[in-house]
Amino acid sequence: MKNRTIGLIGAISIGIGGMVGGGIFAVLGEAVSLAHGATFVAFFTAGLVALLTSYSYAKLSVCYQNRGGTVVFVDNAFKKNILSGSVNLMLWLSYLVTISLYATAFASYGGTFFKNGTNLYVEQGLIFVAIFLPTFINLVSASFVSKSESVIVFIKVVLLILIIVSGALYIEPERLSSTHWESPLGIITAGMIIFVAYEGFELIANASEDIKNPTVNLPRAFYGSVILVILLYVLISIVTVGVVPEEQLLDAKDYALAIAAKPSLGEVGFIIVAIAALLSTFSAINATIYGNARLGFFLANTGELPKVLSQEKNGIPNVGVWATSILSFFLAISISLTEIAIIASAGFLLIFTIVNTTAFKLAKEIKASRFILFFSILFSLLALVTLLFHTYSSNPKAIVIFVLFIIFSISFEWLYGKLIRGHFLNREYL
Repeated sequence: MKNRTIGLIGAISIGIGGMVGGGIFAVLGEAVSLAHGATFVAFFTAGLVALLTSYSYAKLSVCYQNRGGTVVFVDNAFKKNILSGSVNLMLWLSYLVTISLYATAFASYGGTFFKNGTNLYVEQGLIFVAIFLPTFINLVSASFVSKSESVIVFIKVVLLILIIVSGALYIEPERLSSTHWESPLGIITAGMIIFVAYEGFELIANASEDIKNPTVNLPRAFYGSVILVILLYVLISIVTVGVVPEEQLLDAKDYALAIAAKPSLGEVGFIIVAIAALLSTFSAINATIYGNARLGFFLANTGELPKVLSQEKNGIPNVGVWATSILSFFLAISISLTEIAIIASAGFLLIFTIVNTTAFKLAKEIKASRFILFFSILFSLLALVTLLFHTYSSNPKAIVIFVLFIIFSISFEWLYGKLIRGHFLNREYL
C-alpha cells in the first residue's frame, strides 16, 4: 500500500500555491481596467465559478485517486475517444499559455528596475530569462523545484497579507462606491478574463495518491484553498482600488500590485512587491514547467502524445521540459498580456466545464449531487460564453488564437490516433 505523506495543511498549501502563483501579479491591473471600482466583485465572481468546480474535483479525486488528475477523470467518463484525447492535449497547451502569462508578468515587473524604461529587446530578454533559467533548474535539480515551493508560497501569502494590513488605513471608500462600477455584464466579463488567477487548485487532484485520509482531507483541501484565495484576492483588490487613484493603476497596469504598496509602504514597498512579483512569477514558471513536462510524459506513456515526450534522463523528462519551455517562450513573445490572459482563462473555463460535465456523468459512482453539478456546468459554461462574447468584439485576435488551439487539439488527436497509433488505446493507469 502506498505510503501517504501529505496532511490536510500540505494539501491546502498545494492548492493555494497553485493559485497564488503569478496570476494575481499579472492580471490585477487588467481587472481594474475592466471592472474599475468593482474589481473585488469581479474576483469574487470568478472565485464562485472556481468553488463550484472544486466540488467536481473533490468528488472525482476521492473516487479516482491518481497522479493523472484531470486526464484520468475525463478518460473514465468518456473512455478513450477523440473528445478525451483533445481535452487532455488542450490541458497541456493551457499550461503553456499560463507559463507565457507568468513570463510576461515577470518582464513587466522586471522592467520597473530599468530607470529609462525598457524596449522590445529588453522585454524579450527578460521573458527569455524567466522561462529558460527555470528550464535549466528543472533539468539539473527537479527536487529543488518541489522543496522550494512551500517556502515561496509562504513568502507570497505573507507579502499579500502585509499589503492588505498596511493599506487598510489608506482606503478611500468613495473609490469603491457603485458610481465607479462597470456594468454587471462588464464586471462578470472582467472576472472571467482574470479567471486564470484561480487556475491551480486542480493540482491537488494530482497529489491525491499521497494525501492522508483522502475521503475527508481531499474535499477540505479543495474547498479550503479556494475559499482562502477568494478572500485573499477580494481583500487585495479592495485595498488596491481603494488606495490608489485609478489613473495611476491604469498607467502601471502591468505592475499594479507594486503601485498599490506605495501609499502605505512608500518606495521601499514598491521595490519589495516588485521583487516578490519576480520571485513569485519565477517560482510559478518553475513549478508549471515541472508539472507540464510530467503531464506530457504521462500522456506520451499512455499513447496520447508522441513517444519522444516520454524520454527521460536521471528521472527527469528532459524532452518534455524543453518542449514546454520553447513553446511557452514563443507564445510569450508573440501575443500581448491581455490576449494571453484571455486565452488562458478561456482554456481553463472550457476544461473545467468538461470536468464538471464529467462529474455529472459519473455522479452515481462518485456519490455527488447532480443538482450542484448542474449549476457547476451552467456557471462555468456561462462564464466561458460571456468571456468569448465580450472578447469577440473587443479583441478578436484572442478569439482566433483560442479557436485555433481547439482546432489544433482536435485535429492532432484525430490525425495522431488514426495515422500514428492506428487506433485509440484503452489505457491503464499505474
